[in-house]
Amino acid sequence: MDKKPTYWSTGKIGKSLLLFMPMLLMILLMLTGSAKAADGATLTALLLTIMFFAAIFWMIIYTGKTDKWRAIAFIVSVLLFCISFINNLIAERGSMTFSNAEELGCNIPLCHIVTTMMIIPAAVKQTILFPGSLVEGFASISAMFIIVLTFSIILGRGFCSWGCFYGGWDDGASRILKKPVIKNVNNNCKRFSFAMLIIMALWSAEVAEPTYCSWLCPFKAVTENERIVDTISLIKNIIFTITFATLVIILPLLTTKRIQCATFCPMGALLSLFNKINIFQVKNNTNKCIGCGKCDKACPMLAIEKHCPTLTCSKCGKCVDICPTGSMRFHIKGTPTDKHATIARTLLIYPAYIFLVTLCGGSVIGGLTFIFKLFI
Repeated sequence: MDKKPTYWSTGKIGKSLLLFMPMLLMILLMLTGSAKAADGATLTALLLTIMFFAAIFWMIIYTGKTDKWRAIAFIVSVLLFCISFINNLIAERGSMTFSNAEELGCNIPLCHIVTTMMIIPAAVKQTILFPGSLVEGFASISAMFIIVLTFSIILGRGFCSWGCFYGGWDDGASRILKKPVIKNVNNNCKRFSFAMLIIMALWSAEVAEPTYCSWLCPFKAVTENERIVDTISLIKNIIFTITFATLVIILPLLTTKRIQCATFCPMGALLSLFNKINIFQVKNNTNKCIGCGKCDKACPMLAIEKHCPTLTCSKCGKCVDICPTGSMRFHIKGTPTDKHATIARTLLIYPAYIFLVTLCGGSVIGGLTFIFKLFI
């Protein structure tokens, strides 16, 4: 068996520092602008957030392990995002639910998943099917479109592992157990997300409503949802709770797979298509592969078939970390598979980590600030 290669910065203080310092400066620039108030709780939260993101990136560089440390930053960021988001909603509305008045006033923040249901109506009917602000306020329609489009072009489905506001939920649940209770999840299940994409897009265009958001989205249970005023709204909230408990917590826990992201989310299917055009990918150098199957079993997105990553790869790096020979590696399209693994990994994790800090850094500060004020 060939010895697994190591990245040139692995275990080397000097070389690791060369890669770490530019990111530290970026983290400082991105996060210092997020602290809007100078009270003690906010400043403490800001300092801890800077230290947290800096420490995680250092470990990614120094240890050569991508997924292990990425997951910690991703999961913590998403959990604190939800805390911060709910706190902001309660401060602004007095509740995490929204009413008809908020809908009519177009005061609903746009979720990135809704973009999958807005494309057809926007292209065919020149209509935006979402009760949000076009340019003003938090998570405006134009801002979210720019974020989603930029991230999709640069990293494709890497958004699901490095930037999604919700993906940390099932990513975290899938890591609680070391061995799955439910084994042998069929990889073909991931194709259902493409069916969801098509069905939701066409259904939304027909009824002029973002149907996934209105009826099925699991994350309504932990962000904002429709106020219960009648039987229909009650049924919707029950569905949100059931889908969240089943797809985001229970099944990922039992299978050690990201079931919601891999099989149900229409946004994930759309982002998979962008994997065709962005330059970053995970690829198997078949000359070194010994066919052990560890990558197939470890992949949380059901994205590896016959030891090769497929279109739905989210670039989390788990297969790269676990491969005993180093045949599974980050890769830049158009370059030799057996060369430049360090360069490819570095060029991927820089924009990916910048996106993570940019999208979630402010929410981490907000979530920590809320916790500090709650207990102090």
